[in-house]
Amino acid sequence: MGVGIPVGPFSVGVGLGSGGLSAGVGTGVGPVGVGVGVNQRGQVLGSAGVGASTGVGGASVGVGVGSSTVLHDTNRPQTPEAQPAPQPAPAQSGDAVQWRDARGQLVPECRLQGRC
Repeated sequence: MGVGIPVGPFSVGVGLGSGGLSAGVGTGVGPVGVGVGVNQRGQVLGSAGVGASTGVGGASVGVGVGSSTVLHDTNRPQTPEAQPAPQPAPAQSGDAVQWRDARGQLVPECRLQGRC
């Protein structure tokens, strides 16, 4: 159950549901609507839905379907980004570069020059 106040093309609202108190902002074009909100547990939610309504007597009756997903949860620990493994330096013998094959085995100089 909630209340929304139109502010230009958006609607700013507060609500109370099974997840507790929440606040958000949403907008829509025709039957399609999208929104972003935050609940009392600190979760930021994104939602989208589609619906239709019609006048029945002096009231407006409608039906709609939608879905939401957690975009950010302040209570979930942040996982560090995976750092790429450092590239091994090529094996060097003096100033010459030693080449390795796909399995990491050294390639003899004669094979590089097509002599063996």
